[in-house]
Amino acid sequence: MSDNFEQISKKPGFMKHNGGLMFRKVSENKYEFKSTITENHLNVASITHGGYLAAIIDAGAGTAAHRVSNNAPCVTISLDIKYIGASRAGDEIIGTVNIQKKTNTLVFLDCELKNNNTLIASASGVWKILKIKPSELGPGG
Repeated sequence: MSDNFEQISKKPGFMKHNGGLMFRKVSENKYEFKSTITENHLNVASITHGGYLAAIIDAGAGTAAHRVSNNAPCVTISLDIKYIGASRAGDEIIGTVNIQKKTNTLVFLDCELKNNNTLIASASGVWKILKIKPSELGPGG
């Protein structure tokens, strides 16, 4: 387990533009990611925009798929998200990814997103492992 989170949004792109995403490995099949919510992430109701939550789930879970696949590039096939609670500016959101199964071509996983230990979203998804050489772009969108 890594006690320290690492910034995975190192190159210009959507996630870096939106503040980046911190990531760490907890165990062989468990990973965590986090982001601090800013004013830019809010909707008109002053809560975190669901699209931003979807983006960090996709990036964090996708990075977990990438890591469990020996850093092979992975792309999202499906991502089912259920929004359960809310977060606001200043909140630190932590996502936990559990790898359910990995085959030669697919990664199946579940993810929970929490704010102050309160569940705000849950997700499940499938990622395709691409059979090309490892990406130099790195994970994290």
